[in-house]
Amino acid sequence: MSEIVCDRISKIWNPDTNEANLAIDDISFSVEPGEFLVIIGPSGCGKSTLLSMIAGLDTPTSGAIRFRDDVITEPSPHRSMIFQQASLFPWLSVIENVAFGLSLQGLGKRERQQRAKEYLQQVGLLKSANRYPHQLSGGMQQRACIARALCLGTDVLLMDEPFAALDVQTRHQMQKFLLDIWQGTGKTVIFVTHHIDEAVYLADRVLILTANPGRTLAMVPVDMPRPRDMMSKGFDYHRNLFIEHLRSEVVKAFEEQELAEMFDTRIK
Repeated sequence: MSEIVCDRISKIWNPDTNEANLAIDDISFSVEPGEFLVIIGPSGCGKSTLLSMIAGLDTPTSGAIRFRDDVITEPSPHRSMIFQQASLFPWLSVIENVAFGLSLQGLGKRERQQRAKEYLQQVGLLKSANRYPHQLSGGMQQRACIARALCLGTDVLLMDEPFAALDVQTRHQMQKFLLDIWQGTGKTVIFVTHHIDEAVYLADRVLILTANPGRTLAMVPVDMPRPRDMMSKGFDYHRNLFIEHLRSEVVKAFEEQELAEMFDTRIK
């Protein structure tokens, strides 16, 4: 049984108005348990919208998204969303942030603390358990978010450009860290990025979307052993393949943005 199935998904913003915008158009794919799927495409193609609908934070205009055969209609602890900016409560300590979801499940304080410590140790943050988010680096904050999702018992990690705000060195360390966590837990990961090297480094398969409206351009397997060498011929082949797939779509997205800006200027 597939973990996630998207069946002919379309999304229209502001339907039945003059501002109606088709963001996602007739997308279908499935994600298997334990798979690492990466989604790439030009800016504005609906990557984040698609991820939000898989999370249950929004609903398709048509089509259906299923988690293990159940139609997704709302958020669930089975699917955790991790955003570009770490979504930690600034007034809670790291361990309190990680354990927060368990309190909503009715677990006692001692059990919450023990489980949170286990996952903080797994992500290398146990020594920072009593710090507050502002005392952590960006990479450490994202590790805390991953620990919170794992502590909650989530089956699917939905990650919307979680490393985009990090410097190059920290970003690469976080990519390696995420792969270690993924391989150690067997979780399913759906990961959105603009960064082609990141897609090649992380993915089992890469879903490539067209410029707005987002449609499936290609679904490409990345058949390379891990850990992956960014200087290898295989890595270079996949990098060039994705660049070639996206070249015309990026130009199209840029031209559409220029036209939209010209139109906005004229009507003001």
